Amino acid sequence: MKTAIVTGGSRGIGRAICKRLAVDKKYHILINYQSNKEAALETLTEIENLGATGEVISFDVSDNLSVVTALTQWMDNNPSAVVEVIVNNAGITKDGLFMWMPLTDWNSVLQTSLNGFYNVTQFFIQKMLRNRYGRVINIVSVSGVKGTAGQTNYSAAKAGVIGATKALAQEVAKRNITVNAVAPGFIESDMTAELDQKELVKMIPANRFGKAEEVADLVGFLASDKAGYITGEVININGGIYS
Repeated sequence: MKTAIVTGGSRGIGRAICKRLAVDKKYHILINYQSNKEAALETLTEIENLGATGEVISFDVSDNLSVVTALTQWMDNNPSAVVEVIVNNAGITKDGLFMWMPLTDWNSVLQTSLNGFYNVTQFFIQKMLRNRYGRVINIVSVSGVKGTAGQTNYSAAKAGVIGATKALAQEVAKRNITVNAVAPGFIESDMTAELDQKELVKMIPANRFGKAEEVADLVGFLASDKAGYITGEVININGGIYS
């Protein structure tokens, strides 16, 4: 059973990625969620409606024990499963000016994005190396590429994942494993729902927010055999706001 795992797959960009990977019917989709089981099950229903298979799995990406326990149990229950695609999408924001930022807001944002990348990818990477095939796709952000005021924690977390992406890509390339990062700008999702779109659109050359499906299409390409010679890259998808 060839499988793709998407962390934070229950809503927004994560859900769109799950659906995009399901369209090709190449992979069984493992939809990770932390607390919103109802939304994860909605994603699963949409995947099944596309004629693909999937299941939901609950763990907190920032908690190593939670990740290892859940994934070990899943592997034990699915001994024939081969995870070929990892999409590290789970992330949180706790915005605020750095000078007033509590340590808890710093730690939780870094632990979710950066430790989350480590916890999930590290669990599978040896198996990928043995199988001599894999696709690791990390969802980062324009904030991690250029930095965003009021998001020092989020920018640091995503920049850390970008550095890890470039380094790991070099370690595993000989075994036909690619590691890339996708850096969205302003995308219509739950995470950006509170933002003033009318004002922010003025900064974007494309004159609109992006759609989650557009990010998912890029992820789908990077997950495919067509992208085998692309690795260690950070691909911006931001309507021209920064490149």
